[in-house]
Amino acid sequence: MENVYLGRQPILDLDGNLNSYEVLYREGHDPKKGISNRFVSAAVINSVLNKFGTHAVLGNRKAFVKVDEKFLMNDLIFTIPNNFFIFSIVYIDVTDKVIERFEQLKAKGYELAINDIAINEEDLQKYANVLDSLSYVKIDFDKYFKEDSSVKSIIHSLKNNNIKVVATKIEDAYEYDLAKKMGCDLFQGYFFAKPNIIEHAKYDSTHANILKLYTILMEDTNIDEIVAEFEKNHAITVQLLQYINSGAFHFKNRISSMHHILTLVGRAPLAQWLMLMIYSKSVAKSSELPPLMLMVKHRTELIVEILKKIEPDVRSNTLGKAYFVGVLSLIDTVFGVELKIILKDMHVGDAIKKALLEDEGILGEIYALVRDIESFHTQGIEDFVQKHNIEKSMIDELSLKSMQEATAFEDAVCSTPNS
Repeated sequence: MENVYLGRQPILDLDGNLNSYEVLYREGHDPKKGISNRFVSAAVINSVLNKFGTHAVLGNRKAFVKVDEKFLMNDLIFTIPNNFFIFSIVYIDVTDKVIERFEQLKAKGYELAINDIAINEEDLQKYANVLDSLSYVKIDFDKYFKEDSSVKSIIHSLKNNNIKVVATKIEDAYEYDLAKKMGCDLFQGYFFAKPNIIEHAKYDSTHANILKLYTILMEDTNIDEIVAEFEKNHAITVQLLQYINSGAFHFKNRISSMHHILTLVGRAPLAQWLMLMIYSKSVAKSSELPPLMLMVKHRTELIVEILKKIEPDVRSNTLGKAYFVGVLSLIDTVFGVELKIILKDMHVGDAIKKALLEDEGILGEIYALVRDIESFHTQGIEDFVQKHNIEKSMIDELSLKSMQEATAFEDAVCSTPNS
């Protein structure tokens, strides 16, 4: 088997926290070639457990993985640990044998879902005999959602059976709010990364302070002036000290001052960290990182690593630009202001601006590739691989490495004491 791609899509809870993932897996783009669901399910599970490692791909969360009836009925399913995956069943007739298998899996601690159920009484009745064995039902928002009392009633009847309802293919804040209003528990998609542009919006005080600190770091400012400016922003400085002293770094001695940080870390890496912190909850003390922050961390790592592969002799200043393309790519979502307006107020070069706004240059091409990876657009991935004559397995390897880095970052930050 060659040229395969592994991806994951986030699933959020009612509070907007990351709950789980759906793991996606596909052979290289070939519209004429069919792939059995049984084969794909086995490939997903094998890759996550053996090739990639569950913690690297999932962190401490579970993953939905699609399973067809043949795979469901194969006794191989009982060899898969029940603490990593939620089996999301597709294309199934509810026979007596299927009902018995559902009951067996539930008794052994497995969690089961029905994938993309239609919101009508007929489908609900179809699965009536397995409802007691289900933990989740996934509903395709595009196909089946409408705002009426019958849909809401069906969702609530599922919840009355202790079944969590997952709304999939949520594209924006409007659909997210509607799905919540209709009673759904979980929400799948990158809707949280879509900016809600507000005309004449202004940066809040925390963001404005971070942008000011970023500017003085990137300009030729005296180190004592930089330290003094940080010390005026106590919350930012405290979180920076916590992060520097966390497991994300490996300094021999504990760092206790901004002057020490600037000496050891350097201006550019510190500026990169500041921009990343914008994605946290107003530089907050939450024990859980927002999905947007994990997404931008994954993006930055992936953009930088792909550039290294394409241009092995790339200079450090160009790698810094690549990092900033990733870290700035979602800042309009945080600010609610158009990206081109934000970039006008920042000290960034034309290469970064053109990459972000026009997908121009090698940084723009890589940025477009990363978006294709996130959306699982395999044709775009194939085109990039062919254009740059790189190994077909490189995308999966670098995606894994970036997932590992994002997971390590989350582990380090969330295990850091808040006081």
